[in-house]
Amino acid sequence: MDRKNIIKSNRKVIAEGLRDGVPIGLGYLAVSFSLGIAAKNAGLNFFQSFLASLLCNASAGEYSGFTVIAADATYFEMAVVTLIANARYLLMSCALSQRIKSGTSLIHRLLLGFFITDEFFGITISRKGSVNPYYTYGAIIFAGPCWAVGTALGTIAGNVLPLRVVSALSVALFGMFLAIIVPPTKSNKPLMGIVIFSFIASLAFAYLPVISEISEGTRTIILTVIISAAAALLFPVKDEEGSENVA
Repeated sequence: MDRKNIIKSNRKVIAEGLRDGVPIGLGYLAVSFSLGIAAKNAGLNFFQSFLASLLCNASAGEYSGFTVIAADATYFEMAVVTLIANARYLLMSCALSQRIKSGTSLIHRLLLGFFITDEFFGITISRKGSVNPYYTYGAIIFAGPCWAVGTALGTIAGNVLPLRVVSALSVALFGMFLAIIVPPTKSNKPLMGIVIFSFIASLAFAYLPVISEISEGTRTIILTVIISAAAALLFPVKDEEGSENVA
């Protein structure tokens, strides 16, 4: 495929990503309000909280960071806490790396790793064929700024809202993630079984002795490694046709 057609194809893929990123962005805008409250309690102003969310696309990581800031901890402690809270993204990046075409440049690989979130990972990995980074870029165009703007607005007005209202807004993120993972399970029975087992195992880990005392982020990592490894061994997926070209 010549360069002109590749550019045209990438524009089409960006538009598809932008379309799929709109509902994610709306969910981010609502949910990040609670992050803004945490940022304000840590002493950050609206611009600082906006910048934090613009440079860190992770709710758990930001919550951890704001908590450490509020505790007046060191930069080293902040780095360690954030690394642990965001460790699951290392696994997601590894999964995406197996779907990227071998000729994809390093800058695209780094950008995909930087922008990865649970939702962006979900919509990107669910596409057929090889991963085209321009699809993820399209989703980020709208959803990324929404995350940052929502945090800034939460810093400004979050404390005015009743706590119950802020908690209710957080449900939007879970609903959005369910909307990503549920449709593919309708035509894929093994995937449906894996999703159901993941829910049950996650609930069990939250209440089992000893395991329940481990941090939520660490439990998520353990479950992700065990379940994904078992799924790969029991239900291997053959390479699909329809790979997309990247300029």
